[in-house]
Amino acid sequence: MNEKFLYTKDNIKIAINHYESNCDSVVIVCPGWFMTKDSKAFKMLSNDLNKKFDVVTMDFRGHGKSGGAYTFTAKELFDLREVVDYAKNECGYKNIYLLGFSLGGALVLLYGSEFQSADRIIAVSAPADFMKIENRMFMPQAGIPTLFQKFEPKRWLTIRAGFPFLKKIKPIDVVSKINVPTLFIAGEKDPTVFPWHTEALYNKAVCKKQYKLFKNANHAEDLYHDFPEEFLNLCVEWFEKA
Repeated sequence: MNEKFLYTKDNIKIAINHYESNCDSVVIVCPGWFMTKDSKAFKMLSNDLNKKFDVVTMDFRGHGKSGGAYTFTAKELFDLREVVDYAKNECGYKNIYLLGFSLGGALVLLYGSEFQSADRIIAVSAPADFMKIENRMFMPQAGIPTLFQKFEPKRWLTIRAGFPFLKKIKPIDVVSKINVPTLFIAGEKDPTVFPWHTEALYNKAVCKKQYKLFKNANHAEDLYHDFPEEFLNLCVEWFEKA
């Protein structure tokens, strides 16, 4: 794995981990709010995916080793666009696959609606509308994974939030513009982004699509943590479909 740094059009430094195994396809992994490329879950996921594909896992602005402050999807398309351009133009990958979690899931949908650079998309626990995220942090499903599965104080200290109420595009308003195959994944007991978000996005999408609800599952990367084999097989099969 090689760590590299890119710069966006608005001059923000973006850190990536590039896992290379001479594949002609790459999965760009997009963590959500408060998660980074060096989080334990995303390092494990990246290594597992790297058995089938090359992988680029990124820190969005305001996270980890990237610069700037996080704007909750208002400006992060600059970050993802730079990473896709790196994969396509500098590295020359034949196939570009996007895998986003939570707000990272919202961003891969926003990217797919505006640009034609990705070949397949997976959005996990993506909100239909940022202002309608439930975020029931008092629920046990939210607190227990944070305290035990994701207890990474060093990572928490790298998070820099910007103003959360900048004008944003709602994924539900643009998901119908996506024209590449898109897989929508939700957790039945997600305490942060309730599964109706994913159902609404799936229903409004007009591309080739699939919806998967993980029973008794929580939020975003928790699905991979709790159901690793099923989650990985689902992602690999979706990316490898002709």
